Amino acid sequence: MDEEGPAEQESWSPVHRERSQTSGSLSEGSGKKRKQQGAPGMGQRGPEPQTSDDKEPCTKRVKPVTKTLSGSGAPSAKVTPLKRLSQSIQRSISFKTEPRPPGYVPPSRTGGCRRRSSKLWSETFDRVSEELSAHEVKRQEVIFELMQGEQQLVDDLNLVKKNYYEPMLTLAILPEAELREIFGTLDSLAPLHEDLLGRLMGLRQEDGTVPELGPTLLDWLPRLRAYESYCCHQVWAKARLDRCKREPAVGEFLRLCQESAFSRKLELWSFLDLPRSRLVKYPLLLREVLRQTPPEHPDHGALQRAVALAQDLVGLINRRTGEAECRYYQQRLSYPDGTPRHPSIQRSSLLLCHGELRNSKGQRLHVFLFQEALVLTRPILQGEQVMFQVQGPPLPVAQLEVQDLPDGGARLGGALRERARSCLRVSAGAQAHMLQAADAFDKQQWLSRLRQALVPRPPVELDCSLGPLAALRLDCDPPMDHT
Repeated sequence: MDEEGPAEQESWSPVHRERSQTSGSLSEGSGKKRKQQGAPGMGQRGPEPQTSDDKEPCTKRVKPVTKTLSGSGAPSAKVTPLKRLSQSIQRSISFKTEPRPPGYVPPSRTGGCRRRSSKLWSETFDRVSEELSAHEVKRQEVIFELMQGEQQLVDDLNLVKKNYYEPMLTLAILPEAELREIFGTLDSLAPLHEDLLGRLMGLRQEDGTVPELGPTLLDWLPRLRAYESYCCHQVWAKARLDRCKREPAVGEFLRLCQESAFSRKLELWSFLDLPRSRLVKYPLLLREVLRQTPPEHPDHGALQRAVALAQDLVGLINRRTGEAECRYYQQRLSYPDGTPRHPSIQRSSLLLCHGELRNSKGQRLHVFLFQEALVLTRPILQGEQVMFQVQGPPLPVAQLEVQDLPDGGARLGGALRERARSCLRVSAGAQAHMLQAADAFDKQQWLSRLRQALVPRPPVELDCSLGPLAALRLDCDPPMDHT
């Protein structure tokens, strides 16, 4: 999740202008003119010397300072995000349609989302960095990045609890059982990362350097097993969140949160997916620390073991998550009456990828590449639950043939018979299907996963990511049949 950068906040106020003396100068000048002209018959006096007050006044109009909304000129009372959200949901008032008088000046935001620091370690401790070698500076930079990432993750986990979970529970937007289904064990992850952050801060010396990191990581990394239950539950949590967003109160609450400063314009699911994104970064960060640590350094051996441990833990959680996702979609497959369940689907323990493709008639399909079968389905809605109706017999992966079709080399069905782009062909025995991806990138992703599935490898070594392909989702936007 690199962490998406925060939205910039602008704080400004009208420039204070000194009161103009133009009106006073005009009145004085007019009076002197009338005195100089005098009444008829009066004696004429000689010209008087011109003073600074007698100079021609400036007639340029000065635009007055914009008045504040309140009559007293005092700033308006601060409204907390929770109170604002409560008022908006209960009264159904949209902030976008509120009338604003001419000359309205937005108040400066003193709270909300803070701008995250992007300073490097060498910029924070510039005096010390000048005395260290280039390798040591790079090593401290990576350790500093590790610590900053932990601090940001802790802040985001606390933000989710304070601004999403607790308000939704307090305002009775969703029952507590459904909230636990969506948020899972997220609440247990914050203390875990606060512990690592505290340990790392304790290792930092007065000059900002961290001499040895490996022993602390070896002691802390086994606690990452707590991620197994959270990541394995994500596929169910995402489906439940997508269903709940259809409720007006939930949708309005989440919309207001996304428009608020604290959310950085991110959706709730982006926050719920941050721990998984952080998890997969640990092997990368620790390998970089090891790369910048010379072999003679006392931390080198412990870092080597820490890197191996992190890779094993992430790989284990990765496989468990893939198995959980596979079980979820196996349960969501719907078979037409009389169609037997295919054993190759039930034997599969991994779902390599899934997403939307079009067939030769231009119809939208949701295609699943299981470990042993390629399954073409059509999304349908049964009650409030999205199901995937199997379209024809699955294609066994052992017999699968994949062909990359050049752009314009095939035609889609329909009245226009347009030339197709981003197409591929899959076949197994007597079955053959031409499928069209959304774009060239999506097509290459499918070709890569299909060809990977054809390589005979042990199942444990297959590259099963923690999520589906980029831009693929669990909630199906295409029109669905209501059965």
